[in-house]
Amino acid sequence: MQHSYLKGHKHTEHDHTLESNQTEHDHTHEHSHAHGHTHAHAPADRKGLLIALIITGGIMLLEFFGGLVTDSLALLSDSGHMLSDTASLALSLVAMIFAVRPASAKNTYGFYRFEIMAALFNGVTLFVISGFIMWEAFQRIGSPPEVASGTMMIIAAIGLLANLVSAWSLLRKSSGHENINIRSAYLHIVSDALGSVGALLAGLVMSLFSWYMADPIISVIVALLILRSAWGVVKQAFHILMEGAPQSVDSGAVSATLLGIDGVLDVHDLHIWSITSGLDALSGHLLIEDSRSHQDILQQAVKLIEQQYGIRHVTLQVENSAMQHEDLKV
Repeated sequence: MQHSYLKGHKHTEHDHTLESNQTEHDHTHEHSHAHGHTHAHAPADRKGLLIALIITGGIMLLEFFGGLVTDSLALLSDSGHMLSDTASLALSLVAMIFAVRPASAKNTYGFYRFEIMAALFNGVTLFVISGFIMWEAFQRIGSPPEVASGTMMIIAAIGLLANLVSAWSLLRKSSGHENINIRSAYLHIVSDALGSVGALLAGLVMSLFSWYMADPIISVIVALLILRSAWGVVKQAFHILMEGAPQSVDSGAVSATLLGIDGVLDVHDLHIWSITSGLDALSGHLLIEDSRSHQDILQQAVKLIEQQYGIRHVTLQVENSAMQHEDLKV
């Protein structure tokens, strides 16, 4: 569903409440929302995610129990990596289901932030898994146990094949190139495929040379891969929760663009943030010449922001010299 508003009326600025005696012509804004565009392919996305989730979860269990049977830490570490992928896929799927729920009076943004909260939790969990794998690896480096490398290679090969099928399914059944969540899940699967390749290499080295040190070494490498993915997830989630500007948008460039509109004298209290991945929002104040039309400048500003920066959730307060308000804290 798409909403398009073009109004000049009073409203409460995002994160700011002005005094009631200043409400006359306080806020002029335009909302050009496209909440539906983010989920235009939601049924296909969910189908692709569900298929990948079932495959990845099944192979995760196979590698986990296979690692216990063969005493292979490389398989166990790869199953830990696949656990992160399974969690990522599950969280993406749940986030999609929740995100289509409509906004309410209590949750004015709907449930988009559920995706971010889940991602942050998932990232912290990955740090715990990586720490466990590296601890076990260092314990084994001194006296690495003998590993059933043949069985280990078979299981790792099955895991690799499953990862390739999951990646193919995710791309074929969903809009992976358009949805940042799907693209993130796809990258998780690709990184897990690298973990399966590592387990295969460790098994091959042990089979040919009986060098069982390869198992903990490969395990540490896989754990570092998990940590790298986890750090990226935690960093991005924390940045969004802190209302940080999207990485694809330069706030200085946005300010310059608005100042370039004929009749705009000043841009202040400019805020740019992400409601969730791929859904950005902007608010700010424009000081204009007294003789200029508020609505004309507002229309130009909204069109420029959408065309140049892809931000469609725009709230702007247009002011002239008659407008007085205290400096805002942020």
